[in-house]
Amino acid sequence: MSPSALSMARSTSLVAKNPATTPVEILQRAVDNAKPRIETKARRVGGATYQVPLEVPSDRQAALALRWIVDFADARKGVPMKQALAAEILEAYQGQGNAIRKRDDVHKMAQANKAFAHFRW
Repeated sequence: MSPSALSMARSTSLVAKNPATTPVEILQRAVDNAKPRIETKARRVGGATYQVPLEVPSDRQAALALRWIVDFADARKGVPMKQALAAEILEAYQGQGNAIRKRDDVHKMAQANKAFAHFRW
């Protein structure tokens, strides 16, 4: 088992404090809340590089959401990984925290560049 998967498993016991929902439901909703629906990709057209907004495939949405949750939990210094991961999962579950802020930043960037959507191919 990878170290991040092991920390994820340990942190679910900390998340399980809420008796109304199971840890799996909390994790699923946290990932769903952190999933980006649209992102930008750099496209080079005629010597200029444009940030073109594209829809994100569902498998990449989940991968990005999990990556952001784990990365922001890892960035919390002075806190054991299982506690940091549990805190990040609970914040994402509640619709706040660093992973949600990252998702909002990605969406904001895509909205700002929607004028270049016609370069999508």
